[in-house]
Amino acid sequence: MTTHVPFARSERSTIGVEWELALVDTDSGDLRQVAKTVLDAVAPPGGGEHPTIKQELLLNTVEIVTRVCRTVGEAGRDLQRSIEELRRVTDPLRVELMCAGTHPFARWSHQKVTDKQRYATLIDRTQWWGRQMLIYGVHVHIGIEDRAKVLPILRAMLTYVPHIQAMSASSPFWGGKDTGYASNRALMFQQLPTAGLPFQFETWEQFEAYVADMLHVGVIDEVDEIRWDIRPSPRFGTLEMRIADGSPNLTEVLAFAALIHSLVEHFSTMLDEGKELPSLPPWFVQENKWRSARYGMDAIIILDRHGNEELVTDNVDKLLRTLEPTSERLGCHEELGQIRTILRKGASYQRQRAVARRNDGDLGAVVGSLVAEMRAGRPL
Repeated sequence: MTTHVPFARSERSTIGVEWELALVDTDSGDLRQVAKTVLDAVAPPGGGEHPTIKQELLLNTVEIVTRVCRTVGEAGRDLQRSIEELRRVTDPLRVELMCAGTHPFARWSHQKVTDKQRYATLIDRTQWWGRQMLIYGVHVHIGIEDRAKVLPILRAMLTYVPHIQAMSASSPFWGGKDTGYASNRALMFQQLPTAGLPFQFETWEQFEAYVADMLHVGVIDEVDEIRWDIRPSPRFGTLEMRIADGSPNLTEVLAFAALIHSLVEHFSTMLDEGKELPSLPPWFVQENKWRSARYGMDAIIILDRHGNEELVTDNVDKLLRTLEPTSERLGCHEELGQIRTILRKGASYQRQRAVARRNDGDLGAVVGSLVAEMRAGRPL
């Protein structure tokens, strides 16, 4: 049994970014269930959905998305425009925009689900775990011009899951407690059906057979209900990277977008040159994901099939040198350079814990620091 899954025509190495934002109360720092009010206020005059400001599962969340862009800088300008438009509505409501993989102290049981059938169906099926999805991420789409490249590049990108996850990790706290993890979001999200690491299919036909099976037994109703950390997005003709925790500021969003943009184009060029792309056995990929979620920037990651290992930050430093020519060609060299700032100054989970320590464990102060970073547009 197979299902034909057409892959849309897409221009090579175009980029799109999706950024999930929390709506928090200016005074208490807790989440506010005002997404419908905000979305109604920004809706086009004739009605319908805003082109770049979207609804999400929970009423404490809005998502901003870019158009199809040619450069990371262009995507950044799109995101900045959406933030400015949102603030014209949220500021008078005494609501702040905030992002991290999780809110430091909000209670999942207090959150309301958006009134939409697809969300109601998801919660009805997934129950306790579905209601726990008080999490925020950054998704990056990269255009792939040839369907035959999609799965080889996906397998190669799996070797860089720990790098992206470690540096973007921003969810050490959950329900007012320090979890001991750099990215608690990474391990929570994979509890949903079809979420987590993808299968390493060799051919598109194998992927189509998987989709057919999932449709046949009722696991999914459509392809985009496959929620893998890295997934083909046939509707857009892209490879979608969903690994990164929510980033607290625009500078870091664009740094991770530049890293992903450069990696995908680097691997695409290797395929053009007839070179073999890197890959890892699934058991090493899975172990790398756990290590980077647990230890973040201190993770010792597995590099190859022989089990050689290295501190993730040391390996990132080498990777940046490899990607410099590609980032120059794509026009994202400056944004990619911000990865070095993260290596030097620390990831969000480290900054959050430092704020908590300085404030005797007060997680309200952590929310304040995240709100301040969103306002500043850079790490503080």
